[in-house]
Amino acid sequence: MIKVKLRDDYREFEAGITPDEIAKSIGAGLYKAVCVCRVNGEVKDLRTPLNENCEVEFLTFDDEEGKRVFRHSASHILAQAVKRLYPEAKLAIGPAIDNGFYYDFDVEKPFSSEDLLKIEAEMKKIVKEDLPIEHFEMTPEEAIAYYKEKGEIYKVELVEEHADKGEPISFYKQGEFTELCAGPHIPSTGRVKAFKLLSCTGAYWRGSEKNKMLQRVYATAFTKAADLEAYVEELEEAKRRDHNKLGRELEYFTTVDVIGQGLPVLLPKGARVVQLLQRWVEDVEQKRGYLLTKTPLMAKRDLYRISGHWDHYRDGMFIMGDPDDEENECFAMRPMTCPFQYQVYLNKPRSYRELPMRLGETSTLFRNEDSGEMHGLIRVRQFTISEGHLVLRPDQLEEEFKGCLELCKYFLGIVGLLPKCTFRFSQWDPNNTEKYEGTAEQWDKAQAAMAKILADLEVDYEIGIDEAAFYGPKLDIQYHNVYGKEDTIVTIQIDMLLAEKFGMYYTDADGEKKLPYIIHRTSLGCYERTLAYLIETYAGALPMWMSPTQVRMLPIADRHQEACQKVADQLDALGIRAEVDTRSEKLGYKLRDAQLQKIPYMLVVGDQEAADGTVSVRKRGFGDLGVMNVDDFIKIALEDVATKAAW
Repeated sequence: MIKVKLRDDYREFEAGITPDEIAKSIGAGLYKAVCVCRVNGEVKDLRTPLNENCEVEFLTFDDEEGKRVFRHSASHILAQAVKRLYPEAKLAIGPAIDNGFYYDFDVEKPFSSEDLLKIEAEMKKIVKEDLPIEHFEMTPEEAIAYYKEKGEIYKVELVEEHADKGEPISFYKQGEFTELCAGPHIPSTGRVKAFKLLSCTGAYWRGSEKNKMLQRVYATAFTKAADLEAYVEELEEAKRRDHNKLGRELEYFTTVDVIGQGLPVLLPKGARVVQLLQRWVEDVEQKRGYLLTKTPLMAKRDLYRISGHWDHYRDGMFIMGDPDDEENECFAMRPMTCPFQYQVYLNKPRSYRELPMRLGETSTLFRNEDSGEMHGLIRVRQFTISEGHLVLRPDQLEEEFKGCLELCKYFLGIVGLLPKCTFRFSQWDPNNTEKYEGTAEQWDKAQAAMAKILADLEVDYEIGIDEAAFYGPKLDIQYHNVYGKEDTIVTIQIDMLLAEKFGMYYTDADGEKKLPYIIHRTSLGCYERTLAYLIETYAGALPMWMSPTQVRMLPIADRHQEACQKVADQLDALGIRAEVDTRSEKLGYKLRDAQLQKIPYMLVVGDQEAADGTVSVRKRGFGDLGVMNVDDFIKIALEDVATKAAW
């Protein structure tokens, strides 16, 4: 007999019992709901024999690990269905991801929407067959021979990578289908009741454009049909809000093949929003003691060698000239502003009385992102950022870090993005020393300082190992787009290393030369990415204060255009962005178009309004507000702008 701890309860069972059998003995509800388990903290299949005393924790679909295992098992069902329908298809990989899973296939022609329906129907048959999902192992030699015989070239490559370890290769089998996989998995295919194939796109093998383009089928799976239906509805709403579609339709930005991928063109509306945000951020930062700088967009490699970017970030930089030719000058577009802003500090000797020195800049940066990573305005190769660097004494670190966090929370709160933000404490990986500058002692000191600050500020965060900058730990503010994809929107970094590289000393009160600490930070982050998130958050209906056009004047007939223009000029003089629709169209058409363009206010002028000096006001989302005199409308509009309210 063995003793098994289940939560706070101990039970005795015959040796060799499986977690699946234990769950069944507890109750039918648990048996049907459990996906996988932890045995002494390690995730295991439910059919794993238990031969000694242990602790077992059951995980259902409500647990993240249970959800991942469930959806990864669904990806095997997808692969099995494809192999049944298209035997010549070559299998690549099929992991679980946020909100679902995908599988990559090498097929002769791309899957059509009709093909996806056929595959989905075949998956339903496999679920109905309720095939046991069984684990077994092969030697590396056996696994390579097995896949070579089947012509599965991608699986052969994956097995060969692990062959030199000499360890057994893990497989899972369900019916006639065998898959290379570390597991674990749910017990049988019959447990995957609700699933849907969502889309099919091209994806390079291993994410490299040097490799073959495969067909990636995206899908999702749930334990309940109602949950699947709710998710599909959310997905449809996400498509409606997707900035890559909506931003183009509303003419905020476009992309042009001859300009290049990841280099969007901001159209007048998008450029206006970014300008408004930039001016606002610069004005607020000035009031908080920031000194505005404007530094070059490029520099010689010598600068990046001092900072360490040449060693740690060179592959992500756009380089002009031969980087290996030491006889001639070589330049690179800047991927970040820190080594440039340091030159402002270094312009003359500094005293402790001048610290903290807060330097802010609206910086255009360039990063050579992989083509597969490009996405609308969220992931681009040229972008503009609200960047800043604070040079300070060690005793000022916590107060200045707090000020940086308060500032970015203020900006994100005003624009309406803060409620969906989460925090990540990004730390170094001591096992990946090639990626980082400094000693273990320096990193421990920097991370301990940040941990204390975050504790004092009561910041609720997750830890991201190996996510730090090469020179220091950072607090990343994370944001999920409408599809659930996570990106960093704002970052605050503690740097105790680079000041010494640049010789950034200051004279302290005791007359001694000392090295400052540096905080690298953004306040609203990348403006292009922020614009994308704003379009998605508000479904294109931006708040009044940041709308490119705030008021559209709608003359009922041509004879009313003069009265409309007079009101528009009056509004423009007060800083309210107004335009007159002079098209020879009916009023109904003009109103519908203004609504489609998400204009906050529409002011209609006919004979009576022109004679009385009034306007008929329609407010986006509220409808007809009735007729009012122009001065009364101006008061309402100015209050909307001043309060920066969202409606």
